[in-house]
Amino acid sequence: MRLALEPPSPNPPPSAGPTPPLSPLGAGGDADRTAAGSPGVRGAPHAVVPAPHIADLIDQIKASADKLASDHTSRGDLKILSRTLRELRSAFKVFAPYRRCRKVAIFGSARTPRDAAAYQQAVRFSRAMSERGWLVVTGAASGIMEAGHVGAGRDKSMGLNIILPYEQVSNSIIAGDPKLVTMKYFFTRKLMFVKESHAICLLPGGFGTLDEGLEVLTLLQTGKRDMVPVVFLDEPGADFWGDFHRLIQDKLVARGMISPEDLSLYKLTDSVDEAVAEILQFFRVYQSMRYVRGRLVLRLREPLADSCLEAINAQFADLLSGGRFVLSGPLDQEQDEPDLAHLPRLVFRFNHQSFGRLRQLIDAINRGEG
Repeated sequence: MRLALEPPSPNPPPSAGPTPPLSPLGAGGDADRTAAGSPGVRGAPHAVVPAPHIADLIDQIKASADKLASDHTSRGDLKILSRTLRELRSAFKVFAPYRRCRKVAIFGSARTPRDAAAYQQAVRFSRAMSERGWLVVTGAASGIMEAGHVGAGRDKSMGLNIILPYEQVSNSIIAGDPKLVTMKYFFTRKLMFVKESHAICLLPGGFGTLDEGLEVLTLLQTGKRDMVPVVFLDEPGADFWGDFHRLIQDKLVARGMISPEDLSLYKLTDSVDEAVAEILQFFRVYQSMRYVRGRLVLRLREPLADSCLEAINAQFADLLSGGRFVLSGPLDQEQDEPDLAHLPRLVFRFNHQSFGRLRQLIDAINRGEG
């Protein structure tokens, strides 16, 4: 399975209005309502018929649930599955109105004090992104997560909190907001971060921050999610992420454990302006991507010049499994996204071998070089 981003609107609309607040999972709230629309009444008949384009998937989910009984699945395993499904359903519902809005996820330590330089750096970065129309998604707790919401403000903030025995009370900016989701499992929370974010910014943090950053890089390197910009942002003059980068160069690249091109998957900086520019530049010409029957389709905000196309065919031929890079309109299989039909495409048969090189191709397109 590959995590594909919902392509944002070519002309991003204002943020959608707030969704109704969800009641706690398992407390007779949204997760326990029936499809027939009888709130809080368990056992009411399910009258909603799934739309044709999702009916087969709903049937597969139901069939898998039925098989759990014949498999004699333990109650403990069923509790994990049940909670996972309810968490994801509720999270999908919260994020659905904002799918076409650009969102940046900010990761960093919950223990960073408010007077720390890294905290203030996070405030400046999130304010700069929100002023450019982006929503800011954080883990909703204290430290860097709180700083992200302080800079963005409540209206431009979304939160994915996690239930922990300590440290993880929602910050005052996002607490009680309908754009806040509280989850039990780290894996469902990370799925939502990766699935919903169009850019990632990491400030100094501990095991959790490193885990989130390396998971994103792993998914990008292996093609398990669409390409997005990743920025490691230090406080001014600091070298927290510099040491991390040197570890990658000296231990991973030098020993052949990753390719030199994989270093293109992220950027290090201690400048908010550079971090913002890196993210915005990524979407200057490139808009989104989609795989269609063995071909990779890059949707572009403007057509490529003939000279740029020729340079791409010369410099990035190693990405091809056959044929050439060609300019195209929307393919027949893209008719389900009519709002993107006017965008020009770069279409090619990608060899799925070097996603670092794919990022370099997108950078070349955005620079108009090839």
